[in-house]
Amino acid sequence: MDAVDSGASPVDSGGHLRIELLGPVRARRGDSPLALGPVRRQAVLAALILRAPAFVTYRQLLDDVWGTEPPGTGHRVLSSYVYALRKTLNGASAEPVHSVIHGGRGGYRFVPGGARTDLEDLVELVARTQGAKADGDFDAALDHGGRALDLLRSEPLPGLPGPLADTERQRLARQRRTLHQDRAECLVLLGRYPEALDALMAAPLARPHDEPLAALRMRALYGIGRQAEALAVYQEMRRRLLDELGMEPGEELRGVHQAVLRRDHQLLPTRSAGSPASGTPTPDDTQSEEPPSEQRLPDASDHPSGPRPRRNDLPGDTACLVGRERELALLTAPVSAEGVSVVTVDGTAGVGKTALVVRAAWALDDAYPDGCLFVDLHTHGAAHESVGPQRALRRLLRAVRASGDEIPDDLDDVVDLVTAWRAATSALRLLLVVDDARSAEQVRPLLPAGPGSRVLVAGRQHLPGLDADLRLTVEPLGTGEAVGLLQELIGESRADHEPQAALELARRCGGLPLALRIASARLQNRPSWTLAFLAGRMSDDARSLGELRAEDRSVEAAFKMSYDQLTPEQRRGFRALGLAPTARFDVLTLAAMLSNSREDAENILEDLVDASLLQQPHPGRYRLHDLVRAHARRLATEAPEEAAADRAAVLHLYTAAGRIASDWGPEGFSTGSDGTGGSPFPTWREASAWLKAAGGELVDVVAYAAAAGQFDDACRIAEALVDHLVHEGRFHECRAALELALPCADMAADRRMHSSLRNCMGMVDIYQGRFRQAHTWFTEARRHGCGHDDLRNQARTVAGMGAAEWMLGGIEDAVAHLSEAVELATRLGDGWLTGIALCNLGAIRSQQGRHEQALEHYTVAVAIAQRNGRPRTISNALCFAADAHLALGRHTEATDLLRRAVELAREAEDLPLHAASLSRLATAEHVQGSLHSAVDIHHEALSTLTQSASTWLEMEVRIRLGNTYAAAGRRAEARHEFRTALSLPGAGDHPRQNGMARDGLRGDDVRCPPEEDT
Repeated sequence: MDAVDSGASPVDSGGHLRIELLGPVRARRGDSPLALGPVRRQAVLAALILRAPAFVTYRQLLDDVWGTEPPGTGHRVLSSYVYALRKTLNGASAEPVHSVIHGGRGGYRFVPGGARTDLEDLVELVARTQGAKADGDFDAALDHGGRALDLLRSEPLPGLPGPLADTERQRLARQRRTLHQDRAECLVLLGRYPEALDALMAAPLARPHDEPLAALRMRALYGIGRQAEALAVYQEMRRRLLDELGMEPGEELRGVHQAVLRRDHQLLPTRSAGSPASGTPTPDDTQSEEPPSEQRLPDASDHPSGPRPRRNDLPGDTACLVGRERELALLTAPVSAEGVSVVTVDGTAGVGKTALVVRAAWALDDAYPDGCLFVDLHTHGAAHESVGPQRALRRLLRAVRASGDEIPDDLDDVVDLVTAWRAATSALRLLLVVDDARSAEQVRPLLPAGPGSRVLVAGRQHLPGLDADLRLTVEPLGTGEAVGLLQELIGESRADHEPQAALELARRCGGLPLALRIASARLQNRPSWTLAFLAGRMSDDARSLGELRAEDRSVEAAFKMSYDQLTPEQRRGFRALGLAPTARFDVLTLAAMLSNSREDAENILEDLVDASLLQQPHPGRYRLHDLVRAHARRLATEAPEEAAADRAAVLHLYTAAGRIASDWGPEGFSTGSDGTGGSPFPTWREASAWLKAAGGELVDVVAYAAAAGQFDDACRIAEALVDHLVHEGRFHECRAALELALPCADMAADRRMHSSLRNCMGMVDIYQGRFRQAHTWFTEARRHGCGHDDLRNQARTVAGMGAAEWMLGGIEDAVAHLSEAVELATRLGDGWLTGIALCNLGAIRSQQGRHEQALEHYTVAVAIAQRNGRPRTISNALCFAADAHLALGRHTEATDLLRRAVELAREAEDLPLHAASLSRLATAEHVQGSLHSAVDIHHEALSTLTQSASTWLEMEVRIRLGNTYAAAGRRAEARHEFRTALSLPGAGDHPRQNGMARDGLRGDDVRCPPEEDT
């Protein structure tokens, strides 16, 4: 009831189009470079090319380019990017239907063959390299591989954002390593050992356990007569495999080792029939020599206090550590040798912090000749287990003192112990792991003084007071990584036998390694249990925590240790958050539940983040891990009166936000007015912004209220959210919320809800152009409203019936119902409904050719809307008034009104109204002969439409655009728009628009259609 409601090949014009992705993203046509615009636009193009020839949906594109932080405008931004890319990439004479980027309902596709890319060149060269190598033509393989490596000499897709670009960069890095390894292997097979060794040393850093690369290095070293070094490569790789993976080298590497030991020239041919290069010592000539005595390096025996054996106190490494490659790379990255490097690692209980730092420490072991020390502060253990600074320092001092050195018994003051510790470590390069730290005050005294030392600090608490070179928060594993850990723990065969159940179990464990390990232990101890059976036992919050318990290990016990460390205010906030109706929430949610100020609520939230009980995925937005949330909810149920008050407060907050944000205004709701009492939203703008920040979780609030038995709240929240959701174009969510609420109306005390919710369903159908279904809903609303003295609901019912009847051709009934609605709404002082009904009455008069009478209705509606002050209602009324001016030939007045309407719709962030007002403005430009401007404005209108926009609105915009193309003589583009309009889902349900599109295809003179209802 508002103002809104191919297989062709690309044309090669002006030269061949080439796009480069293996360095800075560039494009050129022939010799002319093309400007691709900002990096986000380049990222969209790259994503389409990387996924070609597949059709890429809007959602996939947003995920590829924006990841977990999609733009506020959703997929509408894609249309503007693609429009600009088409203008740049298409040849001067190319039409949209021949573009390299084809559009379809809900996405785009990059046309194969539309352009040559350097990625295609790389694929061809790699295939030639592998083919030549397989055929034994190693010289050709070197040639093709060298050209492939030339393509990869720069960083691919530099600076491009998004997960897809990151994944592609990683894939290409692996490709580069493979090409380097293939090159080295070909050089070895050709007997060009010095070049092979140079290639191996210059190759990008590979995985530390790369046995084939080690074998190649051994063969190259042997080939130039350096047998001892070849054997040393084997020993180093074997030690690393045993220490880090607990396994011996594979058959290939062992075979090369044996061949080197035996000097087997058949297995390891040397240069030209077995002769080493000239001037290179042969394996027979090599021997180990002691360095001259004057060059002997000092060792521990030179220490005046006697030898100090190297100390390694690290606990044993875990056998299974999955999905932590990025974190391990950060923890083991080189650090400055000039000072002491400190890294903090935090995360929620059970996320695997200790396992991670221990694995990193073992990887770093060899780099710290003076020892690797470990101290567990037991902050979250029993009180008697807690390790204070004095106790920790005495342990550390004993670890670094030489044999026989004792620590004086009277050395017990913290200051003296710190002094002694720093003096003892000033000449040492140590690796120190501090586990289960709770505060910076615990850690500072333990920092060693020796330059080049490294300290890894793990704990649940963030340590902002500790100066650190790197702060790393360990997040739960992703679903794929969690399934990978399950496979490691219970065996791949068992996990792969039930892939869907494995996914569900990983999800139930929330990616928490502790939970996954306990679940795996239960499965190992219950061979008859299937994964699906255990996942079923964890089907709700209460049972999931109960299942994650094995002897003295329990996920809930780990959480409780963190909870017990909180202050009373923090515990109260944590319990309240367990009752939040959405997965993500903000400061205002907790402030409402606790009746606190925003400042106090924010302090509690930030303290919980620091305690790793709460996550902060975006500034100002918080979330609980699923299992932590289950624990918080269980704690909340132990205080039922407190929980009931918290639940009522948060549901009233959503009711108030919806009513204040709605153009109906709080006074537009007949019952439950207490929902806006003491509201934290000064105006509709703040309320609308708050609801928008909730994203797609508003439906969850209605579901939460219904599940909690708060039936009146469920109905009132669904009703209050209608205006906000429909003007956001989120019709599916709006309908879902109402469908959840409708059954609750039978159990709600507010008997008005039976009728009101059906009115709301009818309104959604009106906005989506489903007029027959809308009329059915309004008829049901009238039946349910009988006997209830609710004039406001009656007025909305007859207004809705009138709008639906008009669109279904029942003009007389429509005028009668709309006139009745105007009378009722005026008597109630309902300005919003009065204005809407007047606009629809005016549109009927305009359709009858009575434009002056229509303008009188519109003028009154504009005046009411301006008194109301809501930009959306003003814009809506101005659009209708502009239609009348256009019909009366007053083009300048119409254009002025429409420019105001467009700005107001943009201010209101009403996407359907914005699209409709832009399309009207384009029509005004068309009528005045500004066809180029009209085309651009029509495209802008299309770019604002969401995937859930009503079919008939998109048909109207495309038909208008087609008419403008036809008027400009661009018949192919006009036909494309008319065909697209006819191909939209449900286009056959709109006979008027369907007929206009078909007339356009026949080349008839189709006038620019006025918008219909709102």
